[in-house]
Amino acid sequence: MRNRCIYSILVFLLLNYCGEEKINRYEVVSRNNPIITRIDSLSPLTVGNGNFAFTVDVTGFQTFFDYYSKGIPLGTFSNWGWNKLKGGYELEDTFEYFDVDGRKVSYASKQKTEAGAWLRANPHRFHLGRIGLCHFRNGVVEIKRGEVTNIHQKLNLWSGIIESNYKLNGERVFVKTGVSPSKDIIVTEMKGDLIEKNPPCILFSFPYASLKWGKTGCDWDSPEKHSTVILKELKDRILLKRELDSITYFVLIKFDKGIFERIDKHEFLLIPEKGEKFELLVNFSAEYPEELNIKSADRFFNEISSWWRNYWNKGAFIDFANCKSPEAKELERRVILSQYLTAIQCSGNLPPQETGLTCTSWFGKFHLEMHWWHAVHFVLWGRPELLERSLDWYFKILPEARKKAIRQGYEGVRWPKMVGSCGRESPSSVGVFLIWQQPHIIYYSELLYRYYKEKRILEKYKDLVFQTADFLASYARYDSNRDEYILGPPLIPAQEVYKPEETINPTFELAYWRYGLKVAIEWKKRLGMKVPDKWVNVLEKLSPYPVYKDKYYQNVETEEPTLDDPWHTRDHPTVLGALGMLPGEGIDEKLMGKTLKKVFENWNWVTTWGWDYPLIAMTAARLGEKELAIKALLMNTPKNRYLVNGHNYQENRLPIYLPGNGGLLTAIAMMAGGWDGAPDTSAPGFPDDGDWDVKCEGFKRFP
Repeated sequence: MRNRCIYSILVFLLLNYCGEEKINRYEVVSRNNPIITRIDSLSPLTVGNGNFAFTVDVTGFQTFFDYYSKGIPLGTFSNWGWNKLKGGYELEDTFEYFDVDGRKVSYASKQKTEAGAWLRANPHRFHLGRIGLCHFRNGVVEIKRGEVTNIHQKLNLWSGIIESNYKLNGERVFVKTGVSPSKDIIVTEMKGDLIEKNPPCILFSFPYASLKWGKTGCDWDSPEKHSTVILKELKDRILLKRELDSITYFVLIKFDKGIFERIDKHEFLLIPEKGEKFELLVNFSAEYPEELNIKSADRFFNEISSWWRNYWNKGAFIDFANCKSPEAKELERRVILSQYLTAIQCSGNLPPQETGLTCTSWFGKFHLEMHWWHAVHFVLWGRPELLERSLDWYFKILPEARKKAIRQGYEGVRWPKMVGSCGRESPSSVGVFLIWQQPHIIYYSELLYRYYKEKRILEKYKDLVFQTADFLASYARYDSNRDEYILGPPLIPAQEVYKPEETINPTFELAYWRYGLKVAIEWKKRLGMKVPDKWVNVLEKLSPYPVYKDKYYQNVETEEPTLDDPWHTRDHPTVLGALGMLPGEGIDEKLMGKTLKKVFENWNWVTTWGWDYPLIAMTAARLGEKELAIKALLMNTPKNRYLVNGHNYQENRLPIYLPGNGGLLTAIAMMAGGWDGAPDTSAPGFPDDGDWDVKCEGFKRFP
């Protein structure tokens, strides 16, 4: 006891006499716990570990599956859960050829063909299995929404556990739901009067993998196309084997006393015995589970809570409690919930899809240009290992990226856009012409080097950096009449409104090419290696940024006046990213300031997307327009809406959008921690008028 008192006194002295008092992180996190008090199809909650996630309704299970499918579906998804039909087409079946300096270059742009449709849909991520509550009264009877009342459901962010408290037909039920931080195991515990008297049953339903563009990833109408076999049936556990076209996986179900029986080809019923509590553990696995005697629910809940405590206590943090602005509370809520959501959705061994592991979009495939918005914030917030988890995948697909570059006559590696775990790009009339994902891996690698400042980072990622730089230099086309290197055609910029065969020199992509080549050259020097002359020549002679009559930067060189014409002021305002998301090599700040204000005046905000607002905020912060940075982050537009569960809602087909959450965290990290060349003050990106007195800890400086 005496030692504990001495320790407490030392902590008090350190906090009060050796610097500013530390933020009470538990208090900040906990005051932003989502509370659900009614059944709402846009308010499910999710638990996960970055590679696996389980989304539930107010019952703590997936009871009202059909109802929630109208909003945000109740998914069970993993990074290994991909299916692919046998046979099919090859990518060359979708090729069109475009002229590049007199040579024909192939692009997989025939999207609206049978081959294009098949290749876009395969492989496809799918729902691993629904777990919901039901009644058993001479057969399975679904629970009606009206039977569930007095709802108080909380996502305990500090522990990573969903706590569901409600009445089912007047009897109290308490459910805890979590997911193991290291394995794809769902952990649940039910207590309450109803569990002691007449506990509800648990229904397991397994769909086929849907080939349609949709949110659920489920096909419930093709029972003959897949199989579900009971491999082992013991007193308190069942092992199921699931087989689809190209994947076999296993489902281990461990429970307290109860009766387990098959009721249909792909449906099973678990009838619990009455008792003080009922524990259910469900392990989804791509491989045969080695250990059937998995731990108790209590041990798993302790592991889950421990992982989340460490997560919140590590790295950077921000507290808005002292802010006078009425908007501060909402911004804090978005920041805290976005940290939770990106941890469970965007920190796995694959780049995440835009809807993470909650529901499917684009057949479950991810968009590689979005990886930046999903995950760079992890490094800036002092959690670099959560970005690094997904970077090994780039090594895995390196041969595929090299093959694509060779096919098109370029050096180095050309990274895909819409892609699944295998690394093969998907046909698209837009995606195959995008280029702004190409320098991303250089950016990630440099960010990690800035964080660690260790040679091992240079050694590990140098092949990715150098082969990417080879492509950047090779892709730029030399125009002898201008004595310049030009980007495109064919090219579609990040602002996806321009024709590929006509577009050259988008401002943002020119800035990113400069950044990528400059960093790659620096990496060569750090490693004592010779810098390729081609890299230097392209960097020195890359086209200047297109400017319209000294008024503002243009979106692209081939279209003007881009910010005075409504046709051009739609989709992503990425012209601003040249100085904001990027450090803006060669950008005139005064001219970019005019561009920023023109965007605020003229842009069609209905056409924007969730990551556009942090993009704008970063530009505003660099230019000292701090009030505009806040205005951008909290702009009242349809796609800058954040639901009670923290998700950035876009539209019905895209009800969650994690690039918005990740982008918000990146902008906040920049505004709180500063950037290269920023004023040497606390939180230099926030207004200093007294309304935004934020308290910050541990942020890394933005490039």
